[in-house]
Amino acid sequence: MTAGQNQGEVRPTHRRVRSGEDFDIIIGFLGFWAVVLLAVTVWMEVTAQPALGWALGLLGTLLALYGTIRLRRRLPVRTATRRR
Repeated sequence: MTAGQNQGEVRPTHRRVRSGEDFDIIIGFLGFWAVVLLAVTVWMEVTAQPALGWALGLLGTLLALYGTIRLRRRLPVRTATRRR
């Protein structure tokens, strides 16, 4: 073995630390669908059509959004930029 080879070990400085910014895409996705489901649910209620399924979908989306936001707050902020 040569002196410069890494033997499969990962140095602590090169480990990727999960940050809150990684969840921004998920939060945006869930937020978009929450708005869409809210609009559909309100429309179904106003037009006197069954809206229970839409409302349950909205509830599930809001619970997932709440959990994702709580998880994001626990994670550290990113200190380094990503490599291209």
